Amino acid sequence: MIARGVLGVALAAVMLICGTMTFLYLGTRTSKATVPPAKPTAATPRAQAQSLPGTLYLAQSGAIYSLSAGRFHQLTPEAGWTMPSLSPDGNSIIAVKQARMSSDVYVLNRFGGVVRQVTNNAAPARLAYDPGFNHWSFYPRLSADGATLWMAYDKPKYGYDVILSIWAMPFGGTIAQGKLWTSAADYTGGDVQPVPVSGGVIYTKYDYGPDLQLVGRLWFTNRAFSAGRALTSPDEDCRNPSVSPDGTQIAMICTYEKQVSYLVLAAWNGSTLGARRAIITNQMVAQPTWAPDGSGIAYLAPGVAAGPFQLWWLPRAAYAPPPTPAPTPTPGGPHNGPLPTPSPTAPVVVKPVQVTTNNGFDATSPLAWRG
Repeated sequence: MIARGVLGVALAAVMLICGTMTFLYLGTRTSKATVPPAKPTAATPRAQAQSLPGTLYLAQSGAIYSLSAGRFHQLTPEAGWTMPSLSPDGNSIIAVKQARMSSDVYVLNRFGGVVRQVTNNAAPARLAYDPGFNHWSFYPRLSADGATLWMAYDKPKYGYDVILSIWAMPFGGTIAQGKLWTSAADYTGGDVQPVPVSGGVIYTKYDYGPDLQLVGRLWFTNRAFSAGRALTSPDEDCRNPSVSPDGTQIAMICTYEKQVSYLVLAAWNGSTLGARRAIITNQMVAQPTWAPDGSGIAYLAPGVAAGPFQLWWLPRAAYAPPPTPAPTPTPGGPHNGPLPTPSPTAPVVVKPVQVTTNNGFDATSPLAWRG
């Protein structure tokens, strides 16, 4: 029995590392040449150099931090807290707390205090040694009306085989009232990162492409347990969907099956994606998140090669330059005929701004932003 338990723990660890946390390597890319990451509250220089709008929530070393008015505040202890998201009114934080063999969804107030525990995924004490009796919840998101909680959850589960699928449950209810929405492929990492949208849910589906390489695709489905359909192709290898505040664009990370991580934007009309635009191609980008006021996109990326992940800010002008003004008549000039063409001017290149320099944020944890 002891040998079986040890084998079970080992198998579960392998499955969890290789399956559920496909993006985990990003969070551990550190260089021995860099200094150890500092806590955001002790970082020097502080983030006042770039004061972002509203309040941004991030995870580092098992704790959740907020950033507002250029200052970080630690909201939870370093106790496995990660993946914050927000209620529609912005007054509650929905987050994950990870334990050694399970993880659960909690509701926190804006200051990090626990309001209630939503799931109870740890096995009873008499079965706690067996990973097959424990469960995992990740990437919680509330619907726009606040009534439905979406998450990646490992049911159905067969022994030690951890397969994450998209689930929806009443926010005020229990997982027993939840409904399985997707059918995840075995030994892939499954379906993760749900983003509820009008008419359905967008999520990341991991599966094997035509070349038998494991890739991510943005997927959309509008009803429970339907096949749904792909929004991106296997060769694009995309993940981390984030919908703009006006619902017309999606930011994502695409690797094109290479050791890269590009920030890519595409128009979204409620059913399909438009042409892709690679906005950042020279950084290892993770977790793009739109500012609530539409003024830009925050994301995580190393500050130096192979360094820990820092917070970056991409102003709106970098990906949505202002339209070219219409030519105006020359004072005293003719009043008929074509207007003069203005002299061409060199476009202004707007670059991303590095907000922090010596932190090490969790690149597997989405950011949350309150206006």
